[in-house]
Amino acid sequence: MGTMTATTTTADAEAPEAPHLAARRRELAEFVRSRRERLTPEAVGLPPGRRRRTPGLRREEVAQLASVGVSWYTWLEQARDITVSPQVLDAIARALRLDSSERFHLFGLAGAVDPVPREAHADVSPSMRALIKQVEPFPASIQNCRYDLLHYNRTFSRLFTDLDALPPSDRNCMWLAFMDPDWGRSLVERREVLEQMVANFRNLGTGHFEEPQWRALVDRLLAASPEFGEIWARRDVADKVKPIKMFRNRDVGIVRLHADRMWLQPNGGMRMTVYSPADDETAEKLERLYRLAV
Repeated sequence: MGTMTATTTTADAEAPEAPHLAARRRELAEFVRSRRERLTPEAVGLPPGRRRRTPGLRREEVAQLASVGVSWYTWLEQARDITVSPQVLDAIARALRLDSSERFHLFGLAGAVDPVPREAHADVSPSMRALIKQVEPFPASIQNCRYDLLHYNRTFSRLFTDLDALPPSDRNCMWLAFMDPDWGRSLVERREVLEQMVANFRNLGTGHFEEPQWRALVDRLLAASPEFGEIWARRDVADKVKPIKMFRNRDVGIVRLHADRMWLQPNGGMRMTVYSPADDETAEKLERLYRLAV
């Protein structure tokens, strides 16, 4: 791997800078320095060498491990205004032995997209499983930012289609809305709902478009659904939920529901959605649906 370098230009040096960018650069410099100082030469496979006046690794040792220029790495720790590419950040993260949380913090401070992003933790805790069971007969589910259904209660399993009869790879709300006939029929305002879902989906994907899992889902939908392709091509973005949603359930008929979303992880990780009845008639229908799902 050749040595990577970065340069600054005269125009860049003379251009005025927003205060928040300088603050983020200082925080990035302090964070990288702190991670360097906690490492020992032995921990990264280097000989201990002569007595050290400062804790941890030397700057030139980190530069060597990351295959970046020593001057460039020094500028990074000095909070200089330099270009930091995702590839160089990846090399530094590996050299400093950053864990997934530290790596996420590093790329966030640099305002860069991680080329090897961490997957949002997909394990639903026993306490969250108990919670969505406890809210029955209200339908509830836990999804990630790609709309994969990670867990759901019995009422939700019968609200749109028979989820338990589907392969796990198809238990994705975006896929089902376009490709599952029962799910599609359950959407009373189908076209409006699909357009809103795609706009929300694109908005959630802002920091994820380069992730293989995200790209694979988009490619799968584009290949399978011309309608998705047509809506996707508009590049609309949104972050909203209608106050009342109407669904047509095959067992109990029309239900009118409030949808409340609660984020369980930061930065577009897992979220829980609970549907509560918007009227007494819907409340009675959810009770019937729950009994059918037992």
